[in-house]
Amino acid sequence: MPGLAFLALVSSLLLGISDYLGGALSRRAPLIVVLLGSQVVAALAIAARLLVDPFRPDLADAVFWGSIAGVAQAIGVAALFRGLAIGTMGVVAPVSALSVLVPVSVGLASGDAVGPLLGAGLALAVIGSVLATGPELERQRPPAAGDYAYVADTRRRGATLSIVLALIAAAGFGTSQVGLARGAAADLTTTLIISAVVVLAIYIVAFSAWIHIRLRTAAAQLHRGRPAMPALAPTRIRPRDYAAIAAIGMLVYLANAAYGTAAQSGALSVVAVLASLYPAVVALLSWRLLGERLRPVQLAGVALTLAGIAAIAAGAA
Repeated sequence: MPGLAFLALVSSLLLGISDYLGGALSRRAPLIVVLLGSQVVAALAIAARLLVDPFRPDLADAVFWGSIAGVAQAIGVAALFRGLAIGTMGVVAPVSALSVLVPVSVGLASGDAVGPLLGAGLALAVIGSVLATGPELERQRPPAAGDYAYVADTRRRGATLSIVLALIAAAGFGTSQVGLARGAAADLTTTLIISAVVVLAIYIVAFSAWIHIRLRTAAAQLHRGRPAMPALAPTRIRPRDYAAIAAIGMLVYLANAAYGTAAQSGALSVVAVLASLYPAVVALLSWRLLGERLRPVQLAGVALTLAGIAAIAAGAA
């Protein structure tokens, strides 16, 4: 179990980095471009597994659970990236960490044994992962009249939407974790490939719809005699942005592979918790690179998370 716990923690680290990159990049590049580009890279990386491990379409469980995981992941990643882009990462990330409740509930319902020490570690890890990035504790003051009122109201609505998106992401990630774990029990490669193909198909459809909408909008503006932005290039995507998109795809693939490997033999309720500690990574990166400050409650969350990991390792040994 210690080796499987390490893989789950690696999955958390990789997901935290990819989520930070995705959220930060989606603030200046179209979300669907980030999603589709990164998924193309992830799909190519997964396809490379076929050189060493065959695809088994005859395994109904792997195909079924891979499809479930793919749909859930597509929704979860899109919701999280958008939430991180329009909201405060220190609010969105911990809310999305509630995803762990889905696989933990399924694992416990399936008979995963949880002793006192392991149970305490799970509780500490869940609480710590939520507190690590700290919800916004400051209450917004009522806005005054004028432009400030409009700006404050817009920010308030954006913050509310980001939390709703984080909850959607939590449901998506939790369901995806269950799907990957169940599918990996039949065949990991088949599950990963099916999941990647489903995600890619969803993003291609979404990208096509986005292009169609932008073309119609530009045509309507030109028809009215107004200048229209280039429909296919609303913002300039720099070379380093493309590199970041590719990195996101590779990190997501490696994270899913590490999680699927750990879930093949480890208790789902334990592996899922350790793989859901990515908010702490997002918090540290946003603090270091974006200047977001860690509050006392966030520092307490980091301490609880580390204590929970230690208790889980001791209880699962």
